[in-house]
Amino acid sequence: MKTTTLLWPSCLALLALLVGFPDAASAQPPAPATPSYLQPSEDAQPLPKFEVSDHRESTYASPRSITATKTDTALVNVPQSLSIVTRELIDDQAMQGIGDVTRYVPGAGIAQGEGNRDTPVLRGNSTTADFFVDGLRDDVQYFRDLYNVDRVEVLKGPNAMIFGRGGSGGLVNRVTKQATGAPTREVSLQFGSWNQVRSTLDLGEAVTPSLAYRVTALFEDSDSYRDGVSLRRYGITPTVTWRLAPRTTVRAGVEHFHDERTADRGISSFHDRPVPTAASTFFGDPAQSPVDATVNSAFLVLDHSFAQRITLRNHTRFGRYEKFYQNVYPGAVNAAGTTVALSAYNNATDRDNLLNQTDLVLPFATGTVQHQVLTGLELARQETDNLRLTGYFTTISPTTSSLNVPLAVPRTTLPLTFSPGATDAHNHGIAHTVALYAQDQITLLPQVLAVAGVRFENFSVDFRNHRTASTVDSTDRLVSPRLGLIYKPAEQVSLYTSYSTSYVPRAGEQLASLTLTNRAFDPESFTNYEVGAKWDLRPDLAFSAALYRLDRGNVVITDPADATKSLLVDGQRARGLELGLTGRLTHRWSVVGGYAYQDGTITTTQSATILAGARLAQLPRHTFSLWNRYDFRRTWGLGFGTIYRDDLFASTDNTVRLPGFVRFDAALFWRVSTHLRAQLNVENLLDRTYFSTAHSNTNITPGSPRALRLSLTTRF
Repeated sequence: MKTTTLLWPSCLALLALLVGFPDAASAQPPAPATPSYLQPSEDAQPLPKFEVSDHRESTYASPRSITATKTDTALVNVPQSLSIVTRELIDDQAMQGIGDVTRYVPGAGIAQGEGNRDTPVLRGNSTTADFFVDGLRDDVQYFRDLYNVDRVEVLKGPNAMIFGRGGSGGLVNRVTKQATGAPTREVSLQFGSWNQVRSTLDLGEAVTPSLAYRVTALFEDSDSYRDGVSLRRYGITPTVTWRLAPRTTVRAGVEHFHDERTADRGISSFHDRPVPTAASTFFGDPAQSPVDATVNSAFLVLDHSFAQRITLRNHTRFGRYEKFYQNVYPGAVNAAGTTVALSAYNNATDRDNLLNQTDLVLPFATGTVQHQVLTGLELARQETDNLRLTGYFTTISPTTSSLNVPLAVPRTTLPLTFSPGATDAHNHGIAHTVALYAQDQITLLPQVLAVAGVRFENFSVDFRNHRTASTVDSTDRLVSPRLGLIYKPAEQVSLYTSYSTSYVPRAGEQLASLTLTNRAFDPESFTNYEVGAKWDLRPDLAFSAALYRLDRGNVVITDPADATKSLLVDGQRARGLELGLTGRLTHRWSVVGGYAYQDGTITTTQSATILAGARLAQLPRHTFSLWNRYDFRRTWGLGFGTIYRDDLFASTDNTVRLPGFVRFDAALFWRVSTHLRAQLNVENLLDRTYFSTAHSNTNITPGSPRALRLSLTTRF
């Protein structure tokens, strides 16, 4: 029976709002000091009161970012491919997670993540750790929700100079909603196919001229088109902003987020294609495949502006992550195509992150050359405990870890006993980071700009394997440069070239794979070469193009001439073209679209199944997406979207291919009154059969049949 108790407050609130609320007296919004990543005026001025209009003035375009350079910079002056998914686009498409975000980001895709985590694929590299919140690391494996997000920024290519280790193909940064003093009162209810029920709250205002608060909250309880699969999650994020002095501001907040769902690893394959079966068919046992993730985090930011436009920011973030998942999942189908193997395991990960960054921005001039210098210090401590257990079907025998079931009915209800296998992890690790970085944004001439920077990072890991009682430590001293050159034939047009590097230490992106053997090897390296163009056709319409080559090196392989030795080789190369168009074609017509051509190959034979010349997994050659919203009147509009993805291989052995597909989506927007709007989203409008994601040759997720979502949102 579904739990609906927590929905009643939201339902009653919506009903009361529809009847009518008396106007609350609003306080003067606070005037926070200009943050260190913005260019302040010499004299801070209080912000005036303003009225909230129901007229649609926002756009899908976001012309500036503080993430790619840690300074407030126009995107046209950033020598890098960068896509921003705004809150308006998130709302118009009823997006809920990172997988939704990647659909309209050229050069980005999403993998299955074994049904328990976000796994974007950026320029041929899948990642479970390259996630950031307001510029600080958020690297545990779980599904992130967008209820408290203002926008999502996807940076393509290595970004170690700004963000540190990892980010091999790019990264995803969520910019959260903050207390600004603007009056915000919004409640939304969403109902959808397969018993989806979702409610969100966004409430904030100024308490005094110098103090403001904001609270965002979420509750969701939903089923799925997949048999036996369900989702329940909730979260709350209160934040405050306090102007201590005209040039000094403190921001603080906490988040409690909980996500529980069924680990769904999809279906298996047969004869190099996904098994032909209904999209709802579950392989394994959903009742014994729970996922439970809890995130408790807090942040504190101090911003201060000095004279001569010098700014200082200190940002501290603490996160405690508790993650457990268990899955009964499919393996290979037998040669006759009559049975499929099922196996099981569970995994528990606890991690505490304590991160601190200090950034100082100093603008100055040397003659006619303008500089904006960023210097920074990052300190981090990450403590991780990890335990993995193998599932045994003990009613068959104490050592039976794999069970064959009929392919026509690929389910089991046999009980499982979980205990340590021979290679199961039981680890404890503490990682420390000390990093210094410096960057200069230089105006050499009015038409010639440059961005040059370097990061020096000391990354150390103390690792204990509880299974063997062995300990091992490792220290990597990483030097990550970044160089970009920009030519601007016009103020709104830029042509750029850039070079950047990043590294993944041997402990892995999840800090869980350090051994006495691999600690001796240099970290894996990723080097990106990119040329591109950006054109702000109008202030609210931007076009971008990028050509890139991304090389992966220091891949460990067994020496073909001596199996007792290992070698470091160049492992893969990805090349591609990315095109993007975002913004408003007319006052009524908004668009976001992109095209990507991606060619990724294995450059050196690495094993019997990973051969030179093979295509990278999860990487389609061609992808295209285009979303349109047209507002016929102030009261109603239509949305229409197209997504095309070329075929791809589920694994680097290139034996199983997922067919390409075209999917159409649509939406209807209706402003019922000044305080109420309704929205209907339809995904997979033509109800086409397709396969959306994969983790391996035997873990493939069928795409959703036609799905409807009805949203009611009130602002008061």
